[in-house]
Amino acid sequence: MNYYRFKDSPLKLAYFLALGFDARNDIMVSLNKTSKTLVDIICYCLMPNHFHILLKQNEDNGISRFLSLLQNSYTRFFNTKHSRQGHLFQGQFKAVRIEDEEQLIHVSRYIHLNPYSSFVVKTMTNLKEYRHSSLKEYLDSAVGICKKEIVTSLFSKKFTYEKFVFDQADYQRKLNTIKHLVIE
Repeated sequence: MNYYRFKDSPLKLAYFLALGFDARNDIMVSLNKTSKTLVDIICYCLMPNHFHILLKQNEDNGISRFLSLLQNSYTRFFNTKHSRQGHLFQGQFKAVRIEDEEQLIHVSRYIHLNPYSSFVVKTMTNLKEYRHSSLKEYLDSAVGICKKEIVTSLFSKKFTYEKFVFDQADYQRKLNTIKHLVIE
């Protein structure tokens, strides 16, 4: 995700990954200094059969281009690794435009709680350690690939992002268990 967010990635990801650590690091440092980004990654969560990514578009068609590069690259990798062919993802991605800050923080919370509400992890401790999510990056103040300040700047020190997320965990989990009962 980090590599494909740049507008002018110099190599295909497979070639990039074949380079040594120092060469990859040099390319990433150069991209961070000189290249524009298609998108800013705000938060993400990779699930066993789908993923959620909250993005800020920086270039026209940036989200479409980023997701195309990401999905095509991962599909090639997965198919090669598992000696298979064909699509991994059904249909086009679904996108929702974020209209205001309130919607932004609630969507980020939904994304970060998804492994818990879907029972991929059983406890909040497991959720904090779930390695396929940006939640750990948010909670540990770790440097990562997300522009987390877009969300965290909306919280005062008194009311933290962690409290905001975890206070609704059980409610989101309950909603997830009954959503199949709703007729659309």
